[in-house]
Amino acid sequence: MRNLKILLIEDDEIERLKFDRVLKKNGLLHKLSLSHNGEEALEKLSTHNFIPDIILLDLNMPKMNGLEFLKILKSDQHLKYIPVIILSTSNNIRDLKRCYEEGIAGYMVKPLKYEDYITKILTLVNYWSQNELITS
Repeated sequence: MRNLKILLIEDDEIERLKFDRVLKKNGLLHKLSLSHNGEEALEKLSTHNFIPDIILLDLNMPKMNGLEFLKILKSDQHLKYIPVIILSTSNNIRDLKRCYEEGIAGYMVKPLKYEDYITKILTLVNYWSQNELITS
């Protein structure tokens, strides 16, 4: 199992802390980079100093929402192969379809119960740490 470079794009501080806590409490050594919105994430990615293995993306954020970020990312020849997984509170079928149309690799609804959240996040990172990724 490989340690991943993960970019979490999430405007909610509690959600960022919760994700980080799940990794640390389970002894996972993935490198986590945080961005508060799509605009900040694009700035980080434009430097090419940190190219993540996967991007975990919230849909509803200020400045630039998840779909806007996704469209820009998928139009960039250097970044378009990075798998993007949506982590959202929305279970709206229109959101789900639009995200898949834009090229996401997965869509997870954030569960309300913390125990369910832990299970989903561990399953997610376990899968992607074993999946074949395009790294160049």
